[in-house]
Amino acid sequence: MTHQPSSKLTCGIFDHLDDDSRDLGRQYEDRLVLAEAYDSLGFHAYHLAEHHCTPHGRSPSPNLFLSSVAQRTRHLRLGPLVMLLNSYHPLRAFEEICMLDQLSGGRLELGFGRGTLPIELNYFGISDESAPSRYEEANEILLNAMKGGVLSYQGRHFQLNQVPLTLTPQQRPCPPIWVTTNRPDTAIWAAGNGANLACMGPAAVVRKVTDAYHTHRERSSSCSGREPYVGLLRMIVIGRSEADAYSLARSAYERWLRSFKFLYELNCIPTPKPLPLTFDAAIESELCVVGTPASVRRVLLNQVDEAGANYLLCQLAFGDLPLDASLYAARIIQSELLGRT
Repeated sequence: MTHQPSSKLTCGIFDHLDDDSRDLGRQYEDRLVLAEAYDSLGFHAYHLAEHHCTPHGRSPSPNLFLSSVAQRTRHLRLGPLVMLLNSYHPLRAFEEICMLDQLSGGRLELGFGRGTLPIELNYFGISDESAPSRYEEANEILLNAMKGGVLSYQGRHFQLNQVPLTLTPQQRPCPPIWVTTNRPDTAIWAAGNGANLACMGPAAVVRKVTDAYHTHRERSSSCSGREPYVGLLRMIVIGRSEADAYSLARSAYERWLRSFKFLYELNCIPTPKPLPLTFDAAIESELCVVGTPASVRRVLLNQVDEAGANYLLCQLAFGDLPLDASLYAARIIQSELLGRT
């Protein structure tokens, strides 16, 4: 059975905090201004990526930045997408999660995963060989910790003996969980565990992943409660004219791409094959959606429908996009998508 997407579309924000060529403190402040705007415009959540030792991610401790977002907003949900569990001791990760959920008044959306570039973890002394099993252990410990009480665990990487868990998240039994993937097998795990899904890629490719997710969820008696979010990620630039939008987007994507490739080129690692290496390729692959309010609305709704998604993850600030351009895009999405679907 394939999923027929709901007519109701929810929009959230995805952010890398990649290098915009300006002072870091200024970039943080601009992003907080944007977070306030997302909050007032009715976006569902602000999701922040975690990267290390690269201009692709100037928020290597996403929970630290998100605690500031929590204090500048009232309704916007927030969380890491994803929290790289291998860069934390799982007990430390659990304590940070509890703090952030409490500080935000129960607005945490919790994404966690392995990450996509092993060299980032190598810098922390975590080898490629140990990373998969270390992640599996950390994942298991974190989910067990959500149950509260006393935590014990004996594994290859972590040993916990009768650890008293004195903190709890505000949301019980735990904050909503998010998984990022372009693989049907991971989507099936997410469906069976009640997790929300975030996908990136051409809508036709994503549809294979979302179909697997929905089919498994429909067959699983363990899934209950509200309909989960199935997200489609798009980098979006909206201009008052096509020419204006494309001029802004081309410059921004090229700067974003340089930051993305930084660690690959530094370490002589081939860039991932799906990565569009030019702005034109980014448009063709559907990673970027660029144009006027009317054209962007039409393209996004068509792609969301084709992908079988019900949640649009909007990346509105990247590269050297000016703050005003990101604010304009956010307002247009509010009026053209949030206000009319």
